[in-house]
Amino acid sequence: MKNLFVKIAAAGLLMLAPAIAEAAEGYSTANVNMRAGPSTRYPAVAVIPAGSSIEIRGCLSDVNWCDVEFYGGRGWVSGQYVQALYQQRRVYVGPQYYRPLGIPMIRFSVDNYWDRYYRNRDFYRERDRWSRSPDYYYRDRDNRDRDRDRDNRDRDRNWRERDRDRDGRDRDRDWRDDNQRGDRQRGDRQRGDLQRGDRQGDDRRGDDRRPDRRDFDCRPGDPSCDE
Repeated sequence: MKNLFVKIAAAGLLMLAPAIAEAAEGYSTANVNMRAGPSTRYPAVAVIPAGSSIEIRGCLSDVNWCDVEFYGGRGWVSGQYVQALYQQRRVYVGPQYYRPLGIPMIRFSVDNYWDRYYRNRDFYRERDRWSRSPDYYYRDRDNRDRDRDRDNRDRDRNWRERDRDRDGRDRDRDWRDDNQRGDRQRGDRQRGDLQRGDRQGDDRRGDDRRPDRRDFDCRPGDPSCDE
C-alpha cells in the first residue's frame, strides 16, 4: 500500500512538472519598461521595444503583471502591454487566457527574485526596504528626503544667523571706527583752532605794542630828537 502511494505521488509530480516549466511566447505592444517587480514603482531594468518577442514565464493571479524574459534578462511587464497568439489571433494577456496559453500563475518575492537576477544591480543593496513593498520604500525615502531637507534648512538658518551676527559685529566695529575717526577729526579741528587762535593773539599783541620813539627818524629841528 505504501509503495502505491509513493507511485501515485511520483506520477502526480511528473504531471505537474511540465506545467511548472511552461511558458508562452508573447509580444510587446509598445516601448515598455521591464521592471524589477510587478508595479510601476519598482526600478526599471530594461526597455522592451514595441513588437519585440518575449517569453512569458508566469503571471500573478491578483494583478495583471507577468514575469517575462527578454534577451536573457528577466523582469516584470504589465499584461496590458503584452499580447500572445490564441486561436490564430493575438489577445492581450489576462487571467482568462493563462490556462489556455499555458502560462503558470506564480507569486513574487523580492528576496528570491532579486537574489536570482539582480545581485549586480545598484538597487539590490536596498532590497530590505523594497521587500516591504514599493509604497513603504518610497514613503521611507520621502521621510529621508524630508529629514535631509530639514537638515539643510537648519544649516542654512545657522549660516544666516552667523552671517547676521557677523554683519552686526561689522556694523558695530564700523560705528566705533566712525566715532573714533570723528573724535580724532574734532580733536584735530580743536587743536587747529587753538593754534590759529594763539597765532592771532600773538599778532594782536604785536599790533598793540607802542612804537619806540627811537624807531622814528629825527629830522632836523624836531624837538623830540633832543630827548
